[in-house]
Amino acid sequence: MLIKRRRFFQTLAAIPAAAPLVAQQPPPIQPAPGGRGGGGRAAAAADDTKLEISVAESVAEPMPRFFTPAQLEALRRVGDILMPATSTSPGALAAGAPEFLDFLIGASGPGRQSVYRAGLDGLNAQSQKQFGKAFKDLDNSQADMLLISLRQPWTLDEPADPVARFLRAAKADVRTATANSRLAAGAGRRIAGSGLYWYPLD
Repeated sequence: MLIKRRRFFQTLAAIPAAAPLVAQQPPPIQPAPGGRGGGGRAAAAADDTKLEISVAESVAEPMPRFFTPAQLEALRRVGDILMPATSTSPGALAAGAPEFLDFLIGASGPGRQSVYRAGLDGLNAQSQKQFGKAFKDLDNSQADMLLISLRQPWTLDEPADPVARFLRAAKADVRTATANSRLAAGAGRRIAGSGLYWYPLD
């Protein structure tokens, strides 16, 4: 499914919220016959009473992040390693791929969500145990030691290890999200034949 803009979903979220608020506005007060008895002043006051309605995105974030801050930072580091920027095309970070996946996985089924959460938590746990710091803070050589499963031969059976299972899924998802971003499409990195791209989630 092609996701054009996060703003589209935010606008939809604002519509049902606005309708009941509008319904709560008091009906205009009708002036008394002949314009006497203060009816004119009451009608004028009613005309000045307007309910100001704001779009949901200007008041609060209607779609909270799916990943925790620590998980999202680990995903950013993984994305930067899997799809680095080159001299001719943007990488995963510039393309906003981790943020897009945060939205996409949040809208996915519980199985896929579990793969990402367990994998990112496991990656951070391994990093803390082996190097005493979060995965996002590892240098390239340290991070490479924890991503060793990516160099193993691909098989039909999913890996039993949660981190390896996550890395297998993330490798495909980060590549697809980066290659189909609008920024990458403008740089000629879009997947050949797709003709589609998603807009950055602002």
